[in-house]
Amino acid sequence: MNQISGTVVSVHTGGNEDLSKDEQTSIQVELDGIVGCAHRGYVRKCWDGDKQAKDSPRRNERQWSAVSVEELAEIASDMGIEGPVTAASVGANLCLQGISELSRLPKGTLLKFPSGAELIVEEYNPPCKYMGEEQAKLHGVSATAFPKASTLKRGIVGVVEAAGEINAGDEVEVTIYETPSWLVRTAD
Repeated sequence: MNQISGTVVSVHTGGNEDLSKDEQTSIQVELDGIVGCAHRGYVRKCWDGDKQAKDSPRRNERQWSAVSVEELAEIASDMGIEGPVTAASVGANLCLQGISELSRLPKGTLLKFPSGAELIVEEYNPPCKYMGEEQAKLHGVSATAFPKASTLKRGIVGVVEAAGEINAGDEVEVTIYETPSWLVRTAD
C-alpha cells in the first residue's frame, strides 16, 4: 500500500456565477457532498461530453474537487501570468500541498482527514471552456490559455466515503489505489 501525506492549504464552498467558490476556515462533508456547495448531491445532470445524453440524470462523481498549490503554480507559469491562479478562482473545494502530481492520482485513491472524513478519487478533472473564459477575464489572457496550461494539472474530483469536517491546515493521508494482486490477470 503506497501512502503519502500532504496538507490542506485552503477549503472552499459555494457556487458563484463566475464558477468560483468562497474560501472558508472549514467545510462539512456529508455522504452526498459538501454542505453549501453547488455540486452537492447524489445525482447530477449530464453535460456535453458525458457518455449519456445531455441533461439526463446520472450518478454524481463530482461531489468534491481538489487542486494542488504546486500544479496551480505550474498553470500560472504556463499561462505566462504574474499573479497566481487560485483554488477559489478555479472552483475547487480543496487546495492541497505536498502531493506530487495530484492530478494523476488514480481512481480509487483514498484521502483521509483527522476528523474521520474520507474522500475517494473518481477521476482527473479536465480543463473546461467555461473556466477558460473566467480565467481569461481575471488574468487578461486568451480563453484558451487556461485549458491548455491546465491539461493534466487541473486536479481531481470524487465522492465522499465518510462524513466529517475538513479544516484549512489539516493533514491529509493519501492511500494511492493499487490493483490487488488477486485481481491482476495473468497470461496462462
